[in-house]
Amino acid sequence: MTVKSKLLELLEQHKGETLSGQAIATELACTRAAVWKAVKSLREEGYTIEAGPNKGYMLAKETNRLSVEGIRPFLAKPEAVVKLFKEVDSTNQAAKKLAVSGEAGHGAFVIAQRQTAGRGRRGRTFISPEDAGLYLSVILEPSETLKESLLLTTAAATAVYKAVKKVCGISLDIKWVNDLYNQGKKVCGILTEAITDFEGGTIETAIVGIGINLYHEPGSFPEEIKAVVGALYGDKAEAERIDRNLLAAEIVNLLLEETRELKLSKEYVEHNIVPGHKIQIIDGERSRFAKAISICPDGRLLVEEKDGSETRLSFGEVSVAIERHGG
Repeated sequence: MTVKSKLLELLEQHKGETLSGQAIATELACTRAAVWKAVKSLREEGYTIEAGPNKGYMLAKETNRLSVEGIRPFLAKPEAVVKLFKEVDSTNQAAKKLAVSGEAGHGAFVIAQRQTAGRGRRGRTFISPEDAGLYLSVILEPSETLKESLLLTTAAATAVYKAVKKVCGISLDIKWVNDLYNQGKKVCGILTEAITDFEGGTIETAIVGIGINLYHEPGSFPEEIKAVVGALYGDKAEAERIDRNLLAAEIVNLLLEETRELKLSKEYVEHNIVPGHKIQIIDGERSRFAKAISICPDGRLLVEEKDGSETRLSFGEVSVAIERHGG
């Protein structure tokens, strides 16, 4: 770890506190000149580090830049491999490469300031403007069967729900199976991909990709989806009030906690907006309407068809959208 990286980690741990140059040099086992050089470099990267004669250095409390050093102090497993990219095609792809190469294992994650080819379900694009959201993918080694793979997604939705409520004070709605909504608009999508052992029928590694819109960057979303895409906050200034490093860490912490024993959480059921509604089920080019009854313990959705029969749906078969216009 470089002096600059060690310094940033130290300043993040003491954000808002003034540390003397000598104390920092002693802590980092380097010269005061090396400390000054590292401070200068961090300032050039946009960090607000205040200093004064005989006062030392302080990372301004309002500093809210994503960094590995800023995330790590909040992690339940601070030894985890964490990779931060200014820009990447897809955090899921980057995480998958790390997992397949053996560079990173359970609990490691990739986070990016921007994705150029963010991916949603069924080949859709997840638009990821720079710094306007949190885009991260977590590597899990659940050793579960393919039958239980749906519960990985429900666990991820629960983790995001809990983390956003804890850090931001916002209570989101969950839409079966993998979306979260704020005031009627989608603010988070989850894409779970599994690397499987076909002979044993087990999941060797799962990559859970999570994309959250913190605020809307003007002009970043096409007109056709503006009406349905939302964000946690109304604008950039409002979004800057929350610590995105803390939010990212809490999502990972809670995801690891929720997947320790895979089961359907009460939060996922209680805050789900689908059961009790008339829904449209889209399967390829065909669609039909039915009534959502409840969410089954394995994460599937129990629906009542028009003829009165019941069907259990999984995310691998259909996409579900609440019908907003009746009929």
